[in-house]
Amino acid sequence: MIKYVVNNFAIHRFMVLIACSTLCFMTIATTEALANSHGKTILPPIKQILSDRIEGDPSAPITMIEYASMTCPHCAEFHTEAYKLIKKEYVETGKVKFIYRDFPLDRLGLAAAMMARCAPKERYFAIVNIIYQSQESWARAPDPAAALAQIAKLAGMSKKTFDACIIDKNIYEGVMKIRNDGDKKFNIKATPTILIDGKTFEGDKTIKAFRSELNALLKK
Repeated sequence: MIKYVVNNFAIHRFMVLIACSTLCFMTIATTEALANSHGKTILPPIKQILSDRIEGDPSAPITMIEYASMTCPHCAEFHTEAYKLIKKEYVETGKVKFIYRDFPLDRLGLAAAMMARCAPKERYFAIVNIIYQSQESWARAPDPAAALAQIAKLAGMSKKTFDACIIDKNIYEGVMKIRNDGDKKFNIKATPTILIDGKTFEGDKTIKAFRSELNALLKK
């Protein structure tokens, strides 16, 4: 399985590529979709779209933050394996507050992140789960944008809203700011990066390793 490693050179190259990719995404939406969306509010308020996505009790004693890219295989592995049990044992029992933050590594990861944030907030994590569970199929589809649009449809998002979402400059800049702020603050080198109470989790991303860390913190 390929591991995504991010160094300063890669970040600089990514920023150059992603700027070009914005123009590429303009081709996804039709002229008709752009015309229909002009002057109409078909997206949630930008503040809501870019707000932290949180699962669990906001006052839980432990805070876990994940920085991830929706095209990252290791991120998909974490969500479909370890996090399912973390959620059941720690998040749903009020012990851990989980925060998901975007760290897209390519233009498809960026599009998926933008799309998920445009979905109804209460359906966000359900959409994230679908994105990771079906990562191999949609990310490698002949038309990934169409595959993402189908996932968006499951969240009740119309094609018109989807088209408007993935070409929205404010959403694009907001997601990139989440990514860049995370990198500046935590010096992220790989995805997924997991922080537990502000410290990077260095152990293996297995449920056994997380249980050991979380249980030790809960005893303090």
